[in-house]
Amino acid sequence: MKRSPMATIDRVNITEPGFNTHLHRSRPRPSRLAALVRRVPASWWPYLLVASDMLLILLAFGGAYYVRYHLQWFRAVDPAFQVDLWTYVPFALALVVVLPLAFRFSGVYPYRRGRSLLEEVYTIGTATTGGVVVLITASLFFSPLLYSRLIFLYTALLVTLFLGLSRFTIALLRSHLRAYGVGVERMLLVGAGDVGRMVMRTVAARPDLGYHLVGFLDDNPLKGKTDIGPFKALGPVDNLHQVLDTYRPVDRVIICLPWQSHRMIQRLLRTCERHGVRAQVVPDLFQLTKNQMEVEELNGIPLISTRDVSIRGWNRVVKRASDLVLAGVGSLVALPLAALIAVAIKLDSPGPVIYSQTRIGRNGQPFRCYKFRSMVVGAEELRQELRAQNESSGPLFKIRNDPRRTRVGRFLRRWSLDELPQLINVLRGEMSIVGPRPNLPEEVEQYEEWHKKRLTVSPGITGLWQVSGRSDLTFDEMVLLDIYYVENWSLTLDLAIMLRSLPAIVRARGAY
Repeated sequence: MKRSPMATIDRVNITEPGFNTHLHRSRPRPSRLAALVRRVPASWWPYLLVASDMLLILLAFGGAYYVRYHLQWFRAVDPAFQVDLWTYVPFALALVVVLPLAFRFSGVYPYRRGRSLLEEVYTIGTATTGGVVVLITASLFFSPLLYSRLIFLYTALLVTLFLGLSRFTIALLRSHLRAYGVGVERMLLVGAGDVGRMVMRTVAARPDLGYHLVGFLDDNPLKGKTDIGPFKALGPVDNLHQVLDTYRPVDRVIICLPWQSHRMIQRLLRTCERHGVRAQVVPDLFQLTKNQMEVEELNGIPLISTRDVSIRGWNRVVKRASDLVLAGVGSLVALPLAALIAVAIKLDSPGPVIYSQTRIGRNGQPFRCYKFRSMVVGAEELRQELRAQNESSGPLFKIRNDPRRTRVGRFLRRWSLDELPQLINVLRGEMSIVGPRPNLPEEVEQYEEWHKKRLTVSPGITGLWQVSGRSDLTFDEMVLLDIYYVENWSLTLDLAIMLRSLPAIVRARGAY
């Protein structure tokens, strides 16, 4: 039966108190802390942050004084140069004025969504160093022999340490509170083209940003009426007025339409203004910056070319080298465990220890993917009989309590140990430690055009899909995460995914 554009709207309930990401669908228990935080006006938080920073700056200075004059690390204090704490009061007062100003000018204030903890601590450290250098210079004019130079160094280090720890604590609290809807911005997307999907991928891969995408609008009937993963299709663009009335509150509208639609964009901006909703436009050129522009000159004429994949050239060499090192070391370490698993599989059920299956790798090239056998012999033949029990969307086939799994196989799947032989695929260059999920040929045959971008890099043993829910994800969610990885690859991202893999395995979310 054909659905009306607005019929989709009625299916989505946005009255829930909130959640930190659309990929987590369970409603959390009530939190006293969240209830308390909700009582504090939002306008107070920037001032409370500055006040807490000023207090920590004073504590850091007190610690620096104690280290210099009582612990006397690195260099003893001559009794003739012993200075009491009260003598440093002018310096301490200057600190709590100069450093917050330095933080403001360097971008520590105000809080910005998406800034990593390392980036924030680095900014705090550089701003603190600059502020302390200013105070050192001032002290040379006003009291050149009174203040210890080491106390300046200790102060800078302790301020960076204390404020870094405070930002780490705030990040933990923010993550906890966002599970209850505190600090989560409700966002509506207009346009589900390439740029719109890029926004979706970012929201899916970065729950730490604190955005909840309530849905999207698009005039293309194939897009405006079809959900993309967890993101709800809410009909054509002209529904914006009705959607904003239905989905109160919407905090932000992101418009991802081509520049040719500038008149429509102006109309949408006016609609948002009438509803008191903040609206932002993603320019077409954003795609160029995301895909990494390469600029050359032809006798002074700029020529812009783009490259879609960041894993190329030296990046590919570095990634391959790290794969070889990790897979080589991992294979040696895992040998005793692999031997025990092989014995357990043989004792548990008849059949081979290693199971190989054709998967599709980089650039659509097929390869044999190795795993410890976790199912009975003939499991592929039984797949058609179980097709009606499939719990996954799209081309995926997943059953939570799959009757084809053996007793040992259930244990191996629970702890992801069945994937250890894929280290062989990594050593052979067919897979990577981190990358998109390796798909079956019949799954790739059902790809839509935008799905195919995940085939531009080697598949991985782990990836964003695994640390974000594994089999609990829909196919579109998995693809969104994989394409985000392709477009934003870096060694830092690989490291972050590997560090998140162990907790994901322990939690066993989606491990079936």
